Amino acid sequence: MASTSYGIEHLQKECYHEWMSLQAKHIVDLKEALTSHRSNAYNHQKLEELVGKIVNNFQKYAEKRSELRDRSCSSYLAPSWNSSLENSLLWMGGCRPSSLIRIIYALCGSHAEAHLSHYLLKMDHDQNVEYWHDGDGDSSMSDLTATQLEKINELHIKVIGEEDKITKKCANMQEDFADMPVAVTAFWRDSVDHEDDVEVEEALDKHEECMGVLMGEADKVRLETLRRIVEVLTPVQAAEFLLSGKRLHVSLHEWGRAREERRYGCVHVRMQEAEPGSQRDRPLC
Repeated sequence: MASTSYGIEHLQKECYHEWMSLQAKHIVDLKEALTSHRSNAYNHQKLEELVGKIVNNFQKYAEKRSELRDRSCSSYLAPSWNSSLENSLLWMGGCRPSSLIRIIYALCGSHAEAHLSHYLLKMDHDQNVEYWHDGDGDSSMSDLTATQLEKINELHIKVIGEEDKITKKCANMQEDFADMPVAVTAFWRDSVDHEDDVEVEEALDKHEECMGVLMGEADKVRLETLRRIVEVLTPVQAAEFLLSGKRLHVSLHEWGRAREERRYGCVHVRMQEAEPGSQRDRPLC
């Protein structure tokens, strides 16, 4: 049973690492596409195709994750391949869908402020000053129309409502877990016997199965939110949004890993390597 769980977690970790490698490729593709677009060497249709491809890749990743989740859900709720920082930010095995919308608000405000600074600088010095936060050219997230902002706000409200429903279901399940037979069995027994605790094992399996269903609902909200956002934005805006989100994801890897290395150092790494069946290693970035 332990070796089976080990094998499933190994597959889940490989699936995740493959996705992170694809994230890195997406970042390169998006940067090149946006740079080419600003030099008029890349048309809207190609940019739209790239955005659609990236969204479809996320759907394929979610589907593969779903297959592995059905075999073992618990690993996704606190992955051993994540840093503590990343796990502290998880919601139902992934990011909060509403956080995707918060990225839009952050980008919109940041770019608007940058354009204002650019304008004032030109006024002060009477000269051409190009601004782009990473040196790649002009931005467009500050050009969101009132109609776009209204649609995004409506989506934000809807997504928060869906998140709340799933969160409440999860809270009820966690409360139910401290009920019979688990609590009573734990009280009356001095030690755990895995072979005799059939009733407890069935309760644990049911709990994990129900958590898997909830995680599936959360993944659907994540995917649908991403699709709706891309539909509202122009191809250039969608590409910039995806680039920002992927950079944030990869940066959290880097920050989380760096913080753990500073806190635990080589001793922590050796302990992880010495643990029998340990699955943790450096996440691919």
